[in-house]
Amino acid sequence: MKRIVSFFGEHSEVFEELNERTRKYALSKDIEYMWHSQEDFNQEEVVKDLQNSEAGLIDIEPYGEDIFKQLGDRCKLLIRFGVGFDKVDLNAATKYGLCITRTTGANSMSVAEMALSMIVALRRQHVVNRATVNSGVWTKNIGNETYGKTIGIIGFGATGQRLAKLLTGFDCNILVYDPYPNKKLIEKYNAKLAEIDEIFAQCDAISIHVPYCPETHMLANEDRLRMMKSNAVIVCTARGNIVDEEALYKVLKEKKIGGAGLDVYSEEPLPASSPLTTLDNVILTPHVASQTYEALWATYKKAIDIMDDFYNGRELLKSDLLNPEYKENIK
Repeated sequence: MKRIVSFFGEHSEVFEELNERTRKYALSKDIEYMWHSQEDFNQEEVVKDLQNSEAGLIDIEPYGEDIFKQLGDRCKLLIRFGVGFDKVDLNAATKYGLCITRTTGANSMSVAEMALSMIVALRRQHVVNRATVNSGVWTKNIGNETYGKTIGIIGFGATGQRLAKLLTGFDCNILVYDPYPNKKLIEKYNAKLAEIDEIFAQCDAISIHVPYCPETHMLANEDRLRMMKSNAVIVCTARGNIVDEEALYKVLKEKKIGGAGLDVYSEEPLPASSPLTTLDNVILTPHVASQTYEALWATYKKAIDIMDDFYNGRELLKSDLLNPEYKENIK
């Protein structure tokens, strides 16, 4: 029986239940499942566990050559819990014949829901209105509807498509920017392909769903943020460093835009001293867009399915397989 070790999730009632459910599902696939939570990442323990397993389910910590070179011949598969892979050295993994995959689409509805909820909450000024109630002096802060507005979606993968579907009931005009656009999918969701600057200049709300890479570093920079309408909002549930946080603070402080919602940051946890925490036109959440029971279970299940497919010689989805060149270096 092949074995997979998971390093995702802290000890809690929810994760105890999810991991037991995953253990039973893995057993149905003739896979032994072990959970080693990593409240504090311990590379020595990770290496030891992976040396005694055929696969690993990994979180957002860095995985590079210093780990890969110690794994030996048993472990040949690492599965990223989620979709972001900027902390995994794909070239080093390929060098050691290690297959790197991700659980594309498993948490897309959860993240899309978070993005939409942030857009609506920001446009209706939920944060400042809550502060008004707390103050005891009721001032009517006038918000803006989302219905019928122009929404920009940057990155039209699984999550971007889910968001477009959720917006169907809002009768929005949807503009999409994607560096590798699938025009048929864009048409399917009644959206229109647009240039990146066009989205910043024309949209009432912008939601970011691209991976972090050199091409997306500080994609939402000060110049682009200042292109936005004065009542427009921007949301990022993708990765930190895609939005320039220093520039974002400036335009929010100056009330140049309507608001912003961030679930991800250049440094996590976000320091309590961050000036963003002092503003009433920003929603800040602790990287929890994908943290729903439904999304977590779907991700665990897909990880087991990926391992089952991998070791039974079935072809993996192109969107899941991150380094197809790994086969060239299998020993």
